[in-house]
Amino acid sequence: MSSVHRTSRPRLRGDIDIPGDKSISHRAVIFNAVATGSARITNFLTGADCLSTISCARALGVEVAQEDGEVHVRGVGLRGLREPADVLDCGNSGTTLRLLAGLLAGTSIFTVLTGDASLRSRPQRRIVEPLRALGAQIDGRQSGDRAPLAVRGGSLRGGAYRLPVASAQVKSALLLAALGGSGPLTLSGRIDSRDHTERMLIAMGVDLQIGPDEIILHPPTHPVLPYPLSLRVPGDLSSAAFWWVAAAIHPDAELTTLGVCLNPTRTGALDVLGTMGAAITITNQRIEGSEPVGDVTVRSSHLRGTIIDRALIPRLIDEIPILAIAAACAEGETVVRDAQELRAKESDRIATVAAGLTALGVEVEPAHDGMTIMGLGGPALCGAALQSHHDHRLAMAWAVASLVASGETTITDPESTAVSYPGFWETLREIER
Repeated sequence: MSSVHRTSRPRLRGDIDIPGDKSISHRAVIFNAVATGSARITNFLTGADCLSTISCARALGVEVAQEDGEVHVRGVGLRGLREPADVLDCGNSGTTLRLLAGLLAGTSIFTVLTGDASLRSRPQRRIVEPLRALGAQIDGRQSGDRAPLAVRGGSLRGGAYRLPVASAQVKSALLLAALGGSGPLTLSGRIDSRDHTERMLIAMGVDLQIGPDEIILHPPTHPVLPYPLSLRVPGDLSSAAFWWVAAAIHPDAELTTLGVCLNPTRTGALDVLGTMGAAITITNQRIEGSEPVGDVTVRSSHLRGTIIDRALIPRLIDEIPILAIAAACAEGETVVRDAQELRAKESDRIATVAAGLTALGVEVEPAHDGMTIMGLGGPALCGAALQSHHDHRLAMAWAVASLVASGETTITDPESTAVSYPGFWETLREIER
């Protein structure tokens, strides 16, 4: 297994072009695949996860072309999807598997969805059970809780479903399934997760009503999204968060991330860093492709501990590994709770983050749904040998920690960053100059 050896750096400066948002890149391909006409997508994230989505779309008979940094999708509608000759390989991408399971449940074809060892170990009952409640025929290992998942498309009914947890993937899978349903679908409960799916469906002409307590989708008269959506994918906030924390914890830093998605259902990390005392400036705010976008500058800061819990968790679940590094360098205690979903990510991110922080010299108490981190009161981390566990967000979090750690830090499997941020290491070298 490969590894990278890192030492601290005296100064960080730079303007950073952030790669396209992973969540929006996935959706731009999947949704346009079942639209009418062609769509042009720029700033598409070419990480491994999103390339898995393109591969699966092609296997379903959708024409997807990549050229000169752009992606072109020619939609075929729900009825135009072709039954694949082989299983659909979703790689490491839970978003690909879960959103496609929902979409394909409302078609007339049979598919089998699988992925790598990590994806096959992650729980899927959270989408399988609600899809079955709508009439979907889905089976898999452990009674449908583990991939491979076999989806036999058929006539789905409408109805109502109360979401027990705030999960954009579950919400999106149900909304996509409802596109092929026989009646309206009403979602209630924990609908307060990221809303990229709702924004994109509305932009593509779907009759979607969103209230404070429920979402109602009326299926299109014909099983096709009325309009294709060409867009520039905004910069991924989850990727930008690594540079925000790097600047905030470093004693001599000023970094600006350009064109970042500032969707309010995603900006929990900015809110937390602001509460911790980070020096943050947002400029050039605008709307791109139905999403708010802006440039975010963060400077060296003196951070203090905080509480990250229920109300914030859906808005920053992917950023907790890097926020844990901010907490480690803050003054006082940071408590993360109500985040049991971290146990079902690319790694068990409660256990793996806690182990890494301990190796860096930080006192941490893991819990079943989070952790308590005793901050060091400044950038006083100790270099250590850190495992990425093939988890892209862990590898990048440890790289940021190495910027302020004494001695040498060794990070295993640095290539895992390619899942969501193919140019991460190159960008890191540029801001260190």
